Amino acid sequence: MEETRAKRVDASARMRAVPIAVTPEGFWCCPSPAALHKSLKNNPHHHGGGGNHKPPPPTPPPQQHKTTTPSAPPSRAPSVLSEPVAGDAPDEPPPQPAAAEAEAERHKICVGFGQPETSDVTVVLYGKEGIAVRMSVHGDVLRRSSAFFAEKLSSSSSSSGSGGHGHGSCLEIHDCDDAEIYVETVGLMYCDEAKHKLLKQNVSRVLRIMKVAESLGFHACVKSCMDYLEAVPWVGEEEDNVVSSIRHLQSKAYGVSPLLKRITSDNLKSPTDTLALIMEMVLKSTDDRARREMKALVLNLLKDSNHCTDGSSDISSELLYSSCQGCLDRLRLLFSEATGQEFSVELTRQITLETDNLLWLVEILVNQRICDDFVALWANQSEIEELHGKLPVASRHTVSCITARLFVGIGRGEMLPSKNTRLLLLQVWLQPLIDDYSWLQCSCRSFDRKLVEEGIGQTILTLPLEDQRSMLLAWLGRFLKLGDNCPNLQRAFEVWWRRTFVRPYVSQARCGG
Repeated sequence: MEETRAKRVDASARMRAVPIAVTPEGFWCCPSPAALHKSLKNNPHHHGGGGNHKPPPPTPPPQQHKTTTPSAPPSRAPSVLSEPVAGDAPDEPPPQPAAAEAEAERHKICVGFGQPETSDVTVVLYGKEGIAVRMSVHGDVLRRSSAFFAEKLSSSSSSSGSGGHGHGSCLEIHDCDDAEIYVETVGLMYCDEAKHKLLKQNVSRVLRIMKVAESLGFHACVKSCMDYLEAVPWVGEEEDNVVSSIRHLQSKAYGVSPLLKRITSDNLKSPTDTLALIMEMVLKSTDDRARREMKALVLNLLKDSNHCTDGSSDISSELLYSSCQGCLDRLRLLFSEATGQEFSVELTRQITLETDNLLWLVEILVNQRICDDFVALWANQSEIEELHGKLPVASRHTVSCITARLFVGIGRGEMLPSKNTRLLLLQVWLQPLIDDYSWLQCSCRSFDRKLVEEGIGQTILTLPLEDQRSMLLAWLGRFLKLGDNCPNLQRAFEVWWRRTFVRPYVSQARCGG
């Protein structure tokens, strides 16, 4: 808690009424420091110390009020305390000591709240940016609501010998971090139900109010803030701010558990089981648009989760490969059905669906850095490869998108299959890819020819030189017949050529020299 000091109120202080901040709900709302400084800039006569401006006209004396404590704060506008000017000489207070003058000079803006004639306690907040706030309040209200004020006012009344009522006492609070919210929180002490007064506030402001209320021991306000936070949505960074603000209150009887249950659960099922259910629902979706949207969403969420955990993941590889095997089994069955009957539009749609499912799973495997085994799994699908050639190209060509994605992944270093697996992948699936190449360029929007050709060439160049020779010579024969309907691997061919025909002679020449 900030430093506090109690002293007697100077009854001779003059106040000028200016409209600054009283909320429609009837409790005080202190303007922000920026607003106060703007008001001071626009109204320089509110600032003491200037001798060239004329004094304001005298204000009529305030009407006498009963000394009973109101149930809500007075609705009159706040006022600004300024230094006396030339025309105020009869009411000028005694000269201040040097320390007090320095303090007054440091706090250029003074805002007053309440009616001094009906109050028995003055609370002065010395905030940052040269702002001082003077509140005329009622001791019984503060004692009833705040443990902090009850203790301070009790000490003040004991030292002043006022019989325990603290009449005319002043409580100073120095280095107040959030004077704006401090004033509003004191105003809430006059409300029967603070939660209803918070309805028009945002989460950030309620967290500030709760922080001040806790420091003041204003337990009813803290509970009202908890009720508010439990009921409203948390948007963006608000969730982290709420959690960090309430965790330290768990040991107190403020009802933190309902808020924390929004983000944690003692009976939460395994994340793997939940993900398995989500993936099953997405893979079996019957609406094309909804399935595409959810695939993109889940993939992006998994990528974000992987980045937040520095690449480590709790996603089970068994779950992902089980889903992959299920898709491969269904694809093999569809290929078998397609070869046993006439061309079917529905079969083509189902083949496309399973292919798209496999591509989605491959992206997840790449993101989780566990795709090596899938390359081996796909390279060993000789049955599907055999059936592939028996289907019309319009029905089968989407399957080659899986092969193309694996070549791109190997070329980028996203997957690291063994040498034998890379060779088997080329031997089994490169020819079907070439057979479907013209359809892939025309029918698949996501097909990037240059990227795929770079991936195929890099995959070939990772093999031993003799295997490079056999694969590239076989490609050359097809390319010379098909032209643009065949992948263009000239860059890989050039690298192989230099390795075969140029580098050996350069090495021999260096050895001979």
